[in-house]
Amino acid sequence: MDARVPFCHTCGVIQPPRSIDHFACLGMTPTFEIDPQELERKYFAFQRTFHPDRFAAKSPKEKAISMQHATNLNQAYDVLNDTLSRAEYLLSMQNSEEDAPGCTTVNDPVLLIEAMELREELADASDAETVSGIIQRTQADIDECIEELKPEFADGHLEAAAHLTTRLKYLSKLMDEARQRQLQLIKSQ
Repeated sequence: MDARVPFCHTCGVIQPPRSIDHFACLGMTPTFEIDPQELERKYFAFQRTFHPDRFAAKSPKEKAISMQHATNLNQAYDVLNDTLSRAEYLLSMQNSEEDAPGCTTVNDPVLLIEAMELREELADASDAETVSGIIQRTQADIDECIEELKPEFADGHLEAAAHLTTRLKYLSKLMDEARQRQLQLIKSQ
C-alpha cells in the first residue's frame, strides 16, 4: 500500500498515518524553494480531508486516527512554512547524522565576530530608533542569506547550505532579541 494513501482501497476506512517526511505529508517535492501559496493550498486541502470534525460520527479509533493525520499535517506545515525550519529539516533529511553538519556549532571566525559585534551593538542601544536600524540591517542580512541558500540547496551543496543555515539561525535569533529590545525601549519611554 502506498504510504501516502490514507484510506483503505477496499472499505474506505481511514488508515493510521505512516512514517513519511513533511514534504510527502503535504504532497510536495523536497526542496528549499517552495511557493507559500501552494503550501497553504495543499495544507488546507489535506486538513479538509482529515479534520476531526469530519469524523465526529465515526468510531473512536477513526477519530483518533484522523487526529493523528491532522496533527502530522500541522507539524509539516509549521516546519515547511518557516524558512529556517525548512532549511534545518532539509539538511536533516539529507544527512544520516542526528545533526546537520555545521548547524550546531559556529566554527567560522567571520560569523563569530559578526555575531559578537551585532550583539554588543544591540546591548549598547539606548533608544528604539537605534534598535530599528539594527532590525532593518538584520532583515536585509536574513533576506540575503535566504537568497544565498536557494542555489546551495538546489545544487546539493550541503556543507555550504549548513553553514548558511547556521548564519540564518543566528540572524533569526538576533532579530527576535532586537524586536524584544525595541519593545522594552518603547515601553520605557
